[in-house]
Amino acid sequence: MADTLTLGWIGLGKMGLPISTRLAGAGRDIAGFDRDQERIAEAAAGGVTPAATLQDAAGRDIVFTSLPDDKALRAVALEGPLLSAMRKGAILVETSTVSPGISAELGAAAERAGIHYLRAPVSGNAAIAHTGNLTCFVSGSRAAFDTFEPVAKDFTRAQKYLGTQEEARYAKLSVNLMIAVSAAMMGESIVLARKGNLAWQDILDVLTNSAVGSPMVHYKAKSLETRDFNSTFSCRQMAKDLDLIVGAGHAAEMAMPLATLTREIYGALIGRGDGETDFIATVRLAEWLAGLGEPDLDKNDGRLA
Repeated sequence: MADTLTLGWIGLGKMGLPISTRLAGAGRDIAGFDRDQERIAEAAAGGVTPAATLQDAAGRDIVFTSLPDDKALRAVALEGPLLSAMRKGAILVETSTVSPGISAELGAAAERAGIHYLRAPVSGNAAIAHTGNLTCFVSGSRAAFDTFEPVAKDFTRAQKYLGTQEEARYAKLSVNLMIAVSAAMMGESIVLARKGNLAWQDILDVLTNSAVGSPMVHYKAKSLETRDFNSTFSCRQMAKDLDLIVGAGHAAEMAMPLATLTREIYGALIGRGDGETDFIATVRLAEWLAGLGEPDLDKNDGRLA
């Protein structure tokens, strides 16, 4: 059975909803709040106690936030009522992908309020969040992490404590940079093979069985077999993360040539109307730039349909 810690969850979106219901399914006492009443109802159907206000969800032992960007985090946690609604000595676990800058601001504000702040961005996507196969990078108070870790194990398969400051933020941005650049490379590689008259399935087989056949390549090759571009993580979301990545690099006084170029690739995809398409739509942009149409999958064809 779950221990007696009470949990609050603020932000029942693509990630917050499946994670909070998984925690409820693990026997955790969890209350959830979102501005969208339909999301609260969905969470309630999954065992989460509906919170009428943000303050109701915030008055608990561990409070999670899952918010879309820096602006939303600032509105809720720095300009809004979150910190003042939390108990002194409670733990704030921020799971979003946000900039190290705003995270550091929140850390300072939490310290002034007597609240333990953990940066805990999760890695994975909404399609697997309900399975418990996410991973979690954490930085902040070690004692707070030790309290949080048993809860983290209820919704992640791996948890890595990295330090006392913004280390977890940089870890998450580093991982997402690798994913974004890999997707750009994968799209261009596939189209080069198509130009060389390889069949669609043949080049996917070559990539997955070669030295570059990483877990991400295997995962995306599976969806590309049928050209399934339904979003698990959209081009628009990837562009947002690349803005954070480039900004963090520039703040650290380092050049970011690959990140900057990859951001422009996703900007082009958004401009072409693929903003809500899955981030592996890099292959579609590469096909368009190469003058290629959709392959005829019925013929296992890599050439023009």
